[in-house]
Amino acid sequence: MTTVLRASDSADFLGIVPALAGFTPRRSVVLLPFQGSRTHGAMRLDLPSGDTDLEAYADAAVGLIARVSGTDAVAVVVYSDEGPESTSDGLVLPVAVAVDELLWRAEDAGLRIVDALCVTPRGWSSYLADEPLLGDLGDLAPVPEVPGLGDVAGDQLAGTALPVADLARKERVARALREIGELLDHDAIGPLTGREGPAALAGIAALADIPAFFEALLEHPDATPVSATGALLWCLDRPVFRDVALAQWATGVDGGIRTLQAQLAFARDGRMISDDLGAVFLGMGPAPDPDRLRLALEVVRYAAAAAPRACRPGPLTAAAWLSWALGRSSHAGHYLDLVRDIDPQYGLAALLRTMVDAAVLPEWTFRRGGAAAAGSAT
Repeated sequence: MTTVLRASDSADFLGIVPALAGFTPRRSVVLLPFQGSRTHGAMRLDLPSGDTDLEAYADAAVGLIARVSGTDAVAVVVYSDEGPESTSDGLVLPVAVAVDELLWRAEDAGLRIVDALCVTPRGWSSYLADEPLLGDLGDLAPVPEVPGLGDVAGDQLAGTALPVADLARKERVARALREIGELLDHDAIGPLTGREGPAALAGIAALADIPAFFEALLEHPDATPVSATGALLWCLDRPVFRDVALAQWATGVDGGIRTLQAQLAFARDGRMISDDLGAVFLGMGPAPDPDRLRLALEVVRYAAAAAPRACRPGPLTAAAWLSWALGRSSHAGHYLDLVRDIDPQYGLAALLRTMVDAAVLPEWTFRRGGAAAAGSAT
């Protein structure tokens, strides 16, 4: 179902930006691509800092907008914690120089400027006005209710805090993970001694069919048994199986089976993995089902919360990739920061950090109606 949000003026428009973004931005530049009189989502950039190259910043911003199919216009909204400066010539809005550079680059690229607005703690105003005046924040239209959207009052990092896992669960997960590793991390599994815990035995049994195991995890992401959490952590700590999980959650069971076969063939005889499977990890190809990505994200977030600290980089990196695949690069960056605090050299996290820092988003997020067309964040 498509929800149509209408704005008759700038105050109305500011009221719908959080609904389009999926959150209430802070310290951000929000770009809204338009096709005619319609916009379908929002992209977020951090505010430029004092040492930011403004030409490069503006070029990157306009480049992101231009990649959205059918875009012929753009609106820009700045959210700043700092108020405007009063001068003898009138008000100077925050980051005005950067916004001027961005608008000039957009017009040079053939984009029409729909609006350019600024929201500060003291009020809101327009960069397009010759003599900006502050409007009352109380005059802004309330955020409209959108079915299925939920609360958008939080900022771009809302929802990144890991779920709470109690100490007893953490201890049970750690024991299951340790026993699974003791049984599986050898060339051959020896005879069972009878001293293995039931969670470890159940986890090993689940791994007899890895694609089926990864698929079953999506059924109840907030109620994963200890045995399954231990088995998942064991998998996510091994790139061969971690990549299968991410590919399967993005493409479906068949994609997981193909990826598993390709990974095992590469490990066995060096046979190269097909381009279409590799493209998924770079954000190319058909757009994933966003509901599957969101379920998988909850699975790995709960796993990270229950994992021993040293074993968290796997699920946290998976959370970063899934967030990135959904167009939530701000969330991805947060999870990558957590990984860096534990293991600064973690391989996939370093690659993702390069992509996030370069404002690279999946190709599918730039297609209208794609996996993360509404609320893309960089």
